[in-house]
Amino acid sequence: MSDLFPPFAPDPDEPRKRLFKPVPFRVIVPNIITLVALCLGLTAIRLAYEGRLEPAVFAIIVAAALDGVDGRVARMLKGTSRFGAELDSLADFVNFGVTPALVLYSFVLHELKSVGWIAVLVFAIAMVLRLARFNVMLDTPNRPEWQKNFFTGMPAPAGAITSLLPIYLHFLGVPIVDASVAPVVLVYLLGLAFLMVSTIPVYSGKTIGKYVPRHWVLPIFVVSVALFGLLVSFPFEMLTAITVLFLASIPVSAMRYRRLERLEAAAAAAAAEPPRAETGA
Repeated sequence: MSDLFPPFAPDPDEPRKRLFKPVPFRVIVPNIITLVALCLGLTAIRLAYEGRLEPAVFAIIVAAALDGVDGRVARMLKGTSRFGAELDSLADFVNFGVTPALVLYSFVLHELKSVGWIAVLVFAIAMVLRLARFNVMLDTPNRPEWQKNFFTGMPAPAGAITSLLPIYLHFLGVPIVDASVAPVVLVYLLGLAFLMVSTIPVYSGKTIGKYVPRHWVLPIFVVSVALFGLLVSFPFEMLTAITVLFLASIPVSAMRYRRLERLEAAAAAAAAEPPRAETGA
């Protein structure tokens, strides 16, 4: 048997196998937050089909809050990565495209049968198209600085939270679970899908909060605590108010965007105009 497997010495010139470099934990932390948000979104679907709408709504809202946290944590820890960006987009599609549409289908849109399901498909597809456009626009950093303060179309988390308005109204006592009201919910959902894929500018507020005047610090603390208390004590009243105010702000954002666009065009035209030669008397 020793002839079949003769001993041999390893070749000293043989290249060593490449080992994968260890990944810093600061890169993993934002992805863990994203995965927790994804778990909440998927759990919201289960809760909705079990008839537990209230925790399903809260799961989607917490997922939206975590979506706003993971990117900031990644930038703060200097843990941004291409993998994290792709994972975040896929999680957003599930949490804010698939989950709210299915929750609404289990809530009232199932009354419309196939037509209600078509609305679910349209909303989900509009969400994935909106996310794809957002990812492409990240690769065009030459936009004017003022344009970075606006989203093109309704952002994904806002689309999800806004789409749940019929459920908020249901918990406030408005009779929503009715076959006669289902078409209204369907039109509302399709309208949100249109806002997401449209080019209507929506104010993002990204530049707010970089620097705060010192005399505004304490009032901001007080207002923040008051808003948190109201949200905890009257969640559906506050969510309804936030949704209505957000929808009302969209025309204001569009008008502000057009005004800044006209100012930029006027400034560019003035810069391109050749200087007039002065004539002596």
